[in-house]
Amino acid sequence: MNICFIMYPWEDIDPENDTSLALIKECVKRGHGVATCTPSNLTIRDSVTNAFCKVVKRMDKCPNALKTFYNKVQLRDEMLPLAGFDAIFFRANPPLDPIMLNFLDSVKDDVFIVNSLQGMREANNKLYTAAFGDAHSNIIPNTHVSKNKNYLIRQIKESKADKMIIKPLNGFGGSGVILIEKSAMNNINSLLDFYITSGDDDSNYVILQDYIEGADKGDVRILLLNGEPVGAMKRVPGQDDHRSNVTAGGSVQKHSLTKEEKALCKQIGPKLVKDGLYFVGIDVIGGKLVEVNVMSPGGITYINKVYKNKRKVEEKVIDFLESKVIDKLQKFDRITKLRKTVDEA
Repeated sequence: MNICFIMYPWEDIDPENDTSLALIKECVKRGHGVATCTPSNLTIRDSVTNAFCKVVKRMDKCPNALKTFYNKVQLRDEMLPLAGFDAIFFRANPPLDPIMLNFLDSVKDDVFIVNSLQGMREANNKLYTAAFGDAHSNIIPNTHVSKNKNYLIRQIKESKADKMIIKPLNGFGGSGVILIEKSAMNNINSLLDFYITSGDDDSNYVILQDYIEGADKGDVRILLLNGEPVGAMKRVPGQDDHRSNVTAGGSVQKHSLTKEEKALCKQIGPKLVKDGLYFVGIDVIGGKLVEVNVMSPGGITYINKVYKNKRKVEEKVIDFLESKVIDKLQKFDRITKLRKTVDEA
């Protein structure tokens, strides 16, 4: 099997903790062909979608340690047609590039893509949680999204809660997530000005969300594969930061899913699969869904570490990928034989 990982640059990989690297290593370990490219490496030649790839040289023996694997990998540059791969694993960081999706539209019927292009179009930002229809806030906290500063200020003032969370719509890795309090309303006006007007766009959407009690103790990252949980960890904020993201200084602990978290996964799993969102990371606080991460959900290496490699989530992910590719090939082979029968009739 040949897999192309569309992701961030190879030199940006964290060789000790990178989920994409763990998935690549598992593919190489199984003898699969692997190539990587960034979204900006896509191109069209003679009306065929190609990518300027870094091809991973096959290894006779794959190192066990992730960092050792990264240091021993040999890469060669080559332009390759995307339709020639069996699978494309999308692992680029937000925001989602719509032009890149237009390139991939040309091969979506030829190659199995994780996650589906339509699914990523619908779920690549923090608005996707609204699709789960939760008018009574049973599984998601009260959420407001707007570019209108006056409206957002009014929602803060009318909220019964003393604390709320404010964050940019297209942020990731905990970037830009701020805890606000009604007692500090003097700062809200300038803060919203900054969020709405900063960046290249004329204005940006801001998310305002009820603060969930217990958030100061951390959140839970759950990885779902084909709608089912395959790994989870508790993320605990550092001393000087309310955010629990590991990239923001948080730490990780073992976590067994609660009854409420299992029910949450069961409720949202079918929609994720229906939308072609096969590998997803969700963030949960107090049994409520805070975010759905569909572009490059991380956590595999941290889950493996806290469970001392007894879980090895990447094995389950690549098992699933292999099964989907086999199903696609068998379906193609069956249709080819049936068409041959009709041709020869």
